[in-house]
Amino acid sequence: MSWVVLVLSGILETVWAASLKGFFRPAAVVTFVVALALSMAGLAYALRTIPLGTGYAVWVGIGTIGTALYGMVALGDSATAARITCLVLIVAGVIGLKLLP
Repeated sequence: MSWVVLVLSGILETVWAASLKGFFRPAAVVTFVVALALSMAGLAYALRTIPLGTGYAVWVGIGTIGTALYGMVALGDSATAARITCLVLIVAGVIGLKLLP
């Protein structure tokens, strides 16, 4: 259950980070506050049973990758091979933290 909550919290990190783009609009502010609070609460819950370093890396990794992909798909950020390679390296690092002792 902790892993499911952690992944959902990472997705919510993407939501609050993406809402910063339009932060001075009321809907974006509400989205930011709600997603941030739920994301942090979920992270705190998951860290009760998941090691701190692993849990935080997974949470940040999901948020980083999700935000970068959102920028590329929805906002027209560049999607170069180098940027995509860097995102793949983040995924590899997070998987390594989970699988390796």
